Amino acid sequence: MPQPSSALDTPLPARFQQRLQERLTADDIARFDRDGAICIKQLLTRDEVALLRDGIDANLAAPSPRAKVASRPDDPGRFFEDFCNWQDIPQFGRFVRETPLALAAQRLMQSRTVRLYHDHVLVKEPGTRQRTPWHQDQPYYNIDGTQNISMWIPVDPVSRAATLEFVAGSHKGPWLMPRTFMDNQAKWFPEGSLQDLPNVEADRDSFPIVGWEIEPGDVVCFHMLTLHAAGGVEGSNRRRVFSVRFLGDDTRHAPRPWKTSPEFPGLADELPAGAEMDHPLFPLLVTGAGQTAASS
Repeated sequence: MPQPSSALDTPLPARFQQRLQERLTADDIARFDRDGAICIKQLLTRDEVALLRDGIDANLAAPSPRAKVASRPDDPGRFFEDFCNWQDIPQFGRFVRETPLALAAQRLMQSRTVRLYHDHVLVKEPGTRQRTPWHQDQPYYNIDGTQNISMWIPVDPVSRAATLEFVAGSHKGPWLMPRTFMDNQAKWFPEGSLQDLPNVEADRDSFPIVGWEIEPGDVVCFHMLTLHAAGGVEGSNRRRVFSVRFLGDDTRHAPRPWKTSPEFPGLADELPAGAEMDHPLFPLLVTGAGQTAASS
């Protein structure tokens, strides 16, 4: 298990509040509650995107033991993933700490508190054919609760064809069977214990699908139960993405008898089932009314 760190215990500047007033509206918050997915245009500055790009490139140069290639051997591109590196890659720790993401998460989750859950790098190199199939994230995780959010943040332009897509409203439930992306195996919940995913691609017009063409600085926000998928990348385009996940007031630890994605080895020995996620691996970023853990 990664070692705990206090690297995030720094107050969030008041200037972030002003930026959120300009970029995140009451309509956005209502749409997130209704659809389970929104795009906040140009939430991040050029310098913040550059910091994140440097972190992703550092991660690619020195992957963690948790890294994997999620594309097939015959794919002309490569789909690279890595997890839980905010303590080891300084740019990631700074990016979470020195941007308005946690405050945006607080507003969208309508939560008093915000904890960091984990980070996830997803890079599709030029020519990658591998699609990310339709799925929900929360069934792969070791948590229960409704107040949660993922922020999907590309540092490269992303076309509408390659972007993340969502089935609006699917975060209201039910939980759907998580399966392995490459061979469609049920390795998390026993076969038949959860409803299977609908075949969205076979009948796209029957589903309220939303998605956005993305420019660096845009942030896609979605609930961990929102059904989503993404295409490959075309031509010479590259798609480097940092996804960061936050937890709100009602999230509780839900140890699983199988490997979650990502894993948190040994956590079940330190954090009982049903407990709040009060552990150094999940630092408290916002404590209420826009206050950070360090300033409250």
